[in-house]
Amino acid sequence: MNEKKILSIQTIVAIGIGAAVFIILGRFAAIPTGIPNTEIQTAYAFLALMAIIYGPVAGLSIGLIGHLLKDIICYGSPWLSWIIASAFVGGLIGLAWKKVNVGSGVCGRKELITFNLYQVIANVIAWGVVAPALDVLIYAEPANKVIVQGIVAGISNMVTVGVIGSILLVAYAKTKTQKGSLKQEA
Repeated sequence: MNEKKILSIQTIVAIGIGAAVFIILGRFAAIPTGIPNTEIQTAYAFLALMAIIYGPVAGLSIGLIGHLLKDIICYGSPWLSWIIASAFVGGLIGLAWKKVNVGSGVCGRKELITFNLYQVIANVIAWGVVAPALDVLIYAEPANKVIVQGIVAGISNMVTVGVIGSILLVAYAKTKTQKGSLKQEA
């Protein structure tokens, strides 16, 4: 993607595909933690990759649509507080899309540090503040329960995105041609 547009046809297609992959990973590639309704989710590593490639609108949309549909398919009804937190994670990580331009074929130490700073901040706010606060406000859940769930979800998402997400970014960058890497023969 040479010129990054917030909502191009390519981004809209990416949102649809990204949401579908989020649903599949959330359904079939989740590991139970032992804490009720809290799993280690590989879907967030993919969400982070898509947010970095396509930007904050795509990240927010994939998190929102993917988590909403996953909840409906898996549980029969959506859990809005965590859906909003997922959208927040995708949107906030997506804010780094211009700083971590893996489409240029470069994903070195600087890009990985920037990516991981954004994802840690996003996960801390989403699972340490947004999800627990909305659980209490919307569903009148006990604060101590949702804080433990939020901490476990946040830490597991930080690790998952930090490891799998970083690997995905490096792999994606390797598929792109670096600017100026081709030389004309004389």
